[in-house]
This record gives sequence, C-alpha cells and structure tokens, in this order.
Amino acid sequence: MNRYVILDRINSPADVKNLTPQEADLLAEEIRDFLITNIPVTGGHLASNLGTVELTLALHRVFGFPTDHLIFDVGHQCYTHKLITGRREGFSGLRKRGGISGFTKMSESEYDCFGAGHSSTSVSAAIGFAEAERLKGSDAYTVAVLGDGAFTGGMVHEALNNCRPDLRLIIILNENEMSISKNTGAFADLIAKIRASEGYYNTKRRTVRFVLKIPFVGRKLFRLIRGIKKSVKDRVFGSNYFEDLGLYYLGPVDGNDRVRVERLLREAKAARQSTVVHIKTVKGKGYAPAEENPGKYHSVRPAGQERERNFSLEAGDILTGMAKADSRICAVTAAMAAGTGLEGFRGAIPERFFDVGIAEEHALTFSAGLAADGMRPFFAVYSSFLQRGYDNLIHDIALQKLPVTVLVDRAGLSFGDGPTHHGIFDVPFLLGIPQFRIFTPSCFDSLKRAMESARTADSPVAIRYPDSGDIPEINNLFTPYDTVRTDFQPDNPPENLIITYGRSVRTALEAERLLSGKAGCGIVLLESLKPCRPVADGIMRFITDGTENVVFLEEGMKNGGAGMVIGDMLDLPSGCRYTHLAIDDIFDSPLCTGEVFTDFGIGVSDVVSSIT
Repeated sequence: MNRYVILDRINSPADVKNLTPQEADLLAEEIRDFLITNIPVTGGHLASNLGTVELTLALHRVFGFPTDHLIFDVGHQCYTHKLITGRREGFSGLRKRGGISGFTKMSESEYDCFGAGHSSTSVSAAIGFAEAERLKGSDAYTVAVLGDGAFTGGMVHEALNNCRPDLRLIIILNENEMSISKNTGAFADLIAKIRASEGYYNTKRRTVRFVLKIPFVGRKLFRLIRGIKKSVKDRVFGSNYFEDLGLYYLGPVDGNDRVRVERLLREAKAARQSTVVHIKTVKGKGYAPAEENPGKYHSVRPAGQERERNFSLEAGDILTGMAKADSRICAVTAAMAAGTGLEGFRGAIPERFFDVGIAEEHALTFSAGLAADGMRPFFAVYSSFLQRGYDNLIHDIALQKLPVTVLVDRAGLSFGDGPTHHGIFDVPFLLGIPQFRIFTPSCFDSLKRAMESARTADSPVAIRYPDSGDIPEINNLFTPYDTVRTDFQPDNPPENLIITYGRSVRTALEAERLLSGKAGCGIVLLESLKPCRPVADGIMRFITDGTENVVFLEEGMKNGGAGMVIGDMLDLPSGCRYTHLAIDDIFDSPLCTGEVFTDFGIGVSDVVSSIT
C-alpha cells in the first residue's frame, strides 16, 4: 500500500494544478510528512522547508512555470518545489555528490530558472528576468521568493531602487523572523511595523475589489482613490517602504493558509505591475521541535553523523576569553552568530557583539571603522560569503593598514552544500592583497596562537579554518622550526617532501603512512602563508641536493594558490620534481568516486602517485 495518496500521483506542476482544494491541503500534509521523515536521514534544510509548503503549492497552482519564472532566494527552501517538479526520487541522494542539490540549480531542472546558494540575490535576478520578458513582448510573470532575513541584505534594496513599477514582477516577502539566527536591525523592525498594520491592509483589499467591480469607471476611480488614499494613509498609519518605492503592496497574510495565499497571488497577478506580496509563515511548521527551536533545525546533519567540536566553536570560545581580558576586542558577524560559534560571545559580552545582518560588505567596513578608532574587531564569516567583500578588504582595510582580523570559517570544500559554498577562493584573493597576514591553523592549539598574534598585530590578519574538528596529535607529531613545522628531524630531511596546510594535513599523513617502506617521505606543515618569503625560506631549509620530489598539497584553487605563489619562490635543485596538487579551473568535479578529495585531484592516491 502506498504511503502517500496524493504525493505518489504528483509528477509535475500540472498534477498540482488539477487537484481539488481538499486534495491540495492533503498534499501539503503529505509533503510535510515526507520532509520530516526523510531530511533527518539525508541531512538538509528542514525548518525553512516546513514553513513554505503551502506557499510553494499556491505558486505552482496560480502560475505556469517554467514559462513563468520562479526564483528562490538562497534556494534552501526549495524542497517542496523539487518534490512537485519530478525530482522526488532524487531525495535519497539529497546534498550528496551525484544526487540532487540542496539549492536550486539551473543544470538540474528547467523549473530552476536561476541558481542560488547565497542570500539576497533573488530580487536582482528577478528584475533581470522581468525586464527581459518586457523587451521580448512576453506576458510571462517572474516571481521572487525571499525571507525577511534576506531582506536585511543591501543587495535587495539596490534592486528595489532599480525596479520599475510596470513589470510583471511579484516579490514574495516571506516573514518568519529568522534567517539562520534571529533577525536583527532596522529593516527587521520595519517588517514588524508593516505587519502591525494588517487591519489596514485587509480593509484595503476589500475596498479595491469593490471599486474595480464598478462598471466602466472602476479602474479610473481606483486610480483616483489610490492617490487620495496614500496621503490619508501616510498620516494615519505612516508610510509603507514598498509603496514609497512605487511598488504595489499586498498583505500581510497567513502564508501557511494555502487558500488565502492563492487568493492574494491571483490578485497580484491581476494587478499587472511590480507587486510585493507579504506573507507570514511559521518556520518548522508541523514539527514541534523545529517550531520551538527553528535555528537548531535550520539545517540538520545526516542520521548517525554527530557534530564534533569544530574550529568555529573553538574560535568563538577563544575570542570570548580574549575579549574578557582586552576591552578593545569586538566580535562581528553577518547574521551567522551560531554558524560561526559566536553565540557564547553574544551572551557574555553583548555590548561588544555586533550582528549586522546579511551584509558582508558593511561588516568589513564597519570593522575597519572600529579598528580606525582603536578597537580590535574580529569578523567571523564563511569563506564563500567573504567573496562579497573583496573591495572592502582592499579599499577600507588593507590600503589603510587597519588591524582587522577576519576569521575565515568553512575554508575548503563544502561536502553538503556544494560549489556555492566551497571555501576555495580565499587563499588566492587574500594572497594578492598587500598588508594581509594569513594564518592556516591545523589544530586548536595553532588556532589559539594565530588569534593571539592577531590581537597584537598592527596590520590586517586572516585566519582560515575548516568545518572540522581538532587534530590534537599535531603537536606531538610536528616540531616548529621558524615559520614551519615538520614531522622529521631538520638535519636529516627525507628525499620526498609533502608541503601542506590546514585540513589537508590529514591527507598528507595518510599518504605518508602508505609510502612508508617504499620511499623516504616527510611533511612540512605551514601554519601561515603570508608573508610568503619567510615561509618559502623556511621550506628551503629542508630542501637539499638529495631532494627528489616536492609535492605542495592544498584544498584550494591551483591558479593563484599558495602552491603557485610560494612554489615560485623555491630554489629547487636540478632533478627535483615539483608537483602542485590543488583544485583545477573548475567549480565542481564531474567525478563521483565517493571520495571527494580524490574527485578534485587532491586525495591520498594523488599524493602517493606524485611521489612513486
């Protein structure tokens, strides 16, 4: 007997359109059951998807995708969309290599018209689609779905400022008061203020429907009343941000009430102008633990995979301890307090904790301002999100030689989230910025040393670390010599050297074990990459006329990577072969062997074959 009466019949959005209202509501219940049953097994974003089931069904019942265009901001809340667009069978491989992505992805389905992974991009992309359809003379609609967390991102407001009022564009503002952590800032307060005016907007909707039904003069009367209404409304209720930008505004409405959402979407569609539809959903809807703690269930790990104490938590605790002893230290995050391990700092020293919202550019320049006035800011940010602030790193921090420390979290490959979240570009772009020092700790002890060095530095510092746990044996295995550490005696270096840093030391150690007895091999572990010349000089100490192979292994891009920059500084003897194992000019590997590092050419077997 099939478990799902309705879901088992759904192969495309056309099947959803043909459902009766009762069947559509039953489908929503079945989808929730599917998500609650399957996502804790595979891992993935749970709470946000539970909150958007009715919205997604309503969208597919009202619009004609893919002729119309549907763009999800971030894309992590697209699971219902994927379930009803023919990808249900792929959920067993959700967020696994070779399986379906946890985000929208253009190469995966014609229904994913625009890829995502980072926040606050949907409105810009949607306006681009809507303008393209206008230029083509098309009647197609473009719909962007974004949460109120994404609304704190400055890119959304740049896009709204550029939005003409006569586009067939509908922006769904899904308010659940969360991004990953609790939303903060003036725009979060603005959304709450708009929501508080719900009585006014309910009255407005009823009046609009009545006036438009008046024969012959309904639309002219509507435009006249609309002008008068705005002046009166501004006096009584205050201005509405969206209407002040020239956008038509509908809402707020219960986003978990499919019937009401469909009604509002049809009204927005009939308006034939750029419209904001404001809905209010419950993150984690239908699953009590997720409703009570949506942050915890924002993203769940696969069954049986326990979260180890990682570098993020350790960095947060170290920073909190440092800040208790140094009143200049401040912690800055861009809506990622939990992910970057700063919740403890927030609780212990709230007056020096700053969550600036999803605004990495602002976070960096804000940190520069703190530093210029004598404070010691530490900005914790995922490597992939730091990409957004490249100009700020150069113009506002490095050029002025300000002592800002960037804690570059999630450095290296992202096993679940995929290419949008790979932290593999930061080393090349940081190596190219003057003034920056770059630390690459491989264990918690070296992380603490790096953070203490950053506290007293007179220039900007980047400390990059992966989403993994401690390797406590590093201190016993490796002895420090000037700028590097080795697992061999410096007066008797082996003929084959593996140079590496960060998480790649695990790969190097395993390769060294496999090579034992076959070839003399040793590891040079780098705890910093820049300044580069002292690092290169430290490596040269162990390169002799008898050195046969030097393999530089790194979990980052080859072009512009440390192995390229530092490798060029090495004066290798004649006959010594230099191999740079890094990620080639690709975002993702087409291979799927089950060993992700091997897929990217930086696995144990790659190291071994470079030496034997």
